[in-house]
Amino acid sequence: GAARGATVGFLVSTPQTGVDSVLVSASFLGWPFAIFKVLAAAVTGIVAGYLAGTISEDDAGEPEAEAEQQVVQRTFAGMAEHSLSILRTIWHWVAVGVLASAAIGTWVPPGSFEGLGSVASMLAVLAVSVPLYVCATGSVPIAAALVAGGLPAGSALVFLMAGPATNVATIGAVYRALGRRTLAVYLGTIIVGSMAAGLLFDSLLPTAASALPDHHGMALWWQTASAVVLTAMLAWFALADLRAFISRKTSAGRPESIEMGVAGMTCNGCRGKLEAALLGTAGVDAAVVILEPGSARVWGSLDEAAFGQAVSDAGFTPLPASGG
Repeated sequence: GAARGATVGFLVSTPQTGVDSVLVSASFLGWPFAIFKVLAAAVTGIVAGYLAGTISEDDAGEPEAEAEQQVVQRTFAGMAEHSLSILRTIWHWVAVGVLASAAIGTWVPPGSFEGLGSVASMLAVLAVSVPLYVCATGSVPIAAALVAGGLPAGSALVFLMAGPATNVATIGAVYRALGRRTLAVYLGTIIVGSMAAGLLFDSLLPTAASALPDHHGMALWWQTASAVVLTAMLAWFALADLRAFISRKTSAGRPESIEMGVAGMTCNGCRGKLEAALLGTAGVDAAVVILEPGSARVWGSLDEAAFGQAVSDAGFTPLPASGG
């Protein structure tokens, strides 16, 4: 019961409380909104975890094996590397969110959502956000554009709480692994908790929407510099992903390859990092990295020892290799 409760509480609260999500929320919607979102997500997660821990399950699947924990370098270099890894993982959704925000700001007339009441707009937001995958960071620009179009700030809060925490894939995974009762607690807590938080926000901070930061005035030098750096980093990640995509497409016709198991990859950011590192290694013509199960295959003149060293240099653990 305790493990089930901890799992559900983690699924409910974590997407809204990540450092990247909080900072982006503060930038687009102001610090009061960002802090309120963190508190609301924490309370909702605690309630969801408690309720999930008190129920009994007779239809839950077998718990998955504990994933191997990746050692984090507690240095400034490690901090920078981890930050880049996070941005590499979410850059697609950040770009999608910014483009969607620009589209809403361009084609949706100001005040278009002012006619919707708080409850009606929250229900509409839930109907869209619960089944679809919405990245916690990439969804913030969309929410800011909707607020600028007249959507109540409380409804934007519902969008940012319910969207990242739920999607069809997660709903199915919770049902298979933890059972229907836990799924009911998981969804019910998110829906009720996000709506309660949205209504409370609108009642406590009714002028929050009018107090949103002004992004249309003259930008400060550090804002412009940050935008240039971020744009350059997104372009760098895009080129790396394009290079990896071309490598995967052209690798099928190459007869000689070496495959090696890789331990320590925990996300697509890790996969992209290793793939980029291998493609930048001398003697590698093409490389493909698979997250589950962790493995890497390279084409070129690289031998097995150099292959393992390249994997180690990227921060992962090479496992016994096999010929391809």
